[in-house]
Amino acid sequence: MTFYQELQLNQAGSKAYISSFESPKDKWKHTGIYLFKIFLNIAFCTVFIALFSILFGAENSSAGLAVLLSIMVFRSADFGIRVSHGTWNVLIVFGILAVGPKLSNILPAGWAFGTNAIFIMLLMLLGCHNVIMFNHSTLVLAYLLLQGYDVSGEAYNKRLLGLFVGAVITAAVFYRNHRKKTYKRTFKSLFQEFDLSSARTRWQLRLTLTISSVMLIASLLGIPKPMWIGIAAMSVCVPFRSDLADRMRYRAPGNIAGSLLFLAAYFLLPEGAISYLGIVGGIGTGFSASYGWQTIFNAFSSLAVAMPVFGLSWAIFLRIFNNLFGAVYVWLFDRIFEPSLSALIHLRECLSR
Repeated sequence: MTFYQELQLNQAGSKAYISSFESPKDKWKHTGIYLFKIFLNIAFCTVFIALFSILFGAENSSAGLAVLLSIMVFRSADFGIRVSHGTWNVLIVFGILAVGPKLSNILPAGWAFGTNAIFIMLLMLLGCHNVIMFNHSTLVLAYLLLQGYDVSGEAYNKRLLGLFVGAVITAAVFYRNHRKKTYKRTFKSLFQEFDLSSARTRWQLRLTLTISSVMLIASLLGIPKPMWIGIAAMSVCVPFRSDLADRMRYRAPGNIAGSLLFLAAYFLLPEGAISYLGIVGGIGTGFSASYGWQTIFNAFSSLAVAMPVFGLSWAIFLRIFNNLFGAVYVWLFDRIFEPSLSALIHLRECLSR
């Protein structure tokens, strides 16, 4: 494996590759490459978000994160359709990100639910056809971030410009990296293969309705930043049911542990070091290969953002509550959704005979 190829491995892949060597010298060598990769990722992400914020406003840093995630994902992930169609698909996806979150914020709760359901479902159909790619963790996350950190006036105009530039860059990276791939399936195939009897379509619909409905409930209850509960639900509502059970097991405990560690660090560390806890969370996530540890360190990053807005105690409470609420809601919705959908499909088949 070349140095460049080793840099492309994810956390689990890097750790498995390091473990494959018996010589301590080789282990240390490839551990160093792994650490260098994490440093490069953090440095690139920091510089990118900083530059995006300078160009399009600090209030649009969430849009910068959405663009960054898209570039990093679609340089290696494709849509399973012709590359020319996929390139246009990138632009359509960014169009949804530009319009959908804003529209859901200016509409009443009931209409916002419908808006979120329509646009999130479109993102699932357009970008999450190959479920193994886990593209929903980028596209739906980007939608929720833009919905939760809304802007207006001149800031929104800058957001539109930033997303347009991001769309062009992402499309260019996508085309360059995937132009030699050959697919017979077209853009139309993404919709033609929608089938309620398939596990993929059922998951796409389940995730869409889970996130849209839990955000509606959070909005009606007056819970701050309903998108945080939406992100928690999205993280648990994965395509494979065995993974869903595993994430249910770790989501709430991981966030409780992460919140308690953040609280301890807040009181034990010097005041000047508190601002770096978000960076610690990012580094820890980079080192984490398992979902449980990723959840713990993600809590650091999220609390570092929420604490200046809500204060320490309220930020910790919301972090734990949102993730517990989101995880339990996914479990309850799943228990209702699957039997209900199966019954509807059976009824449709009976009526069609």
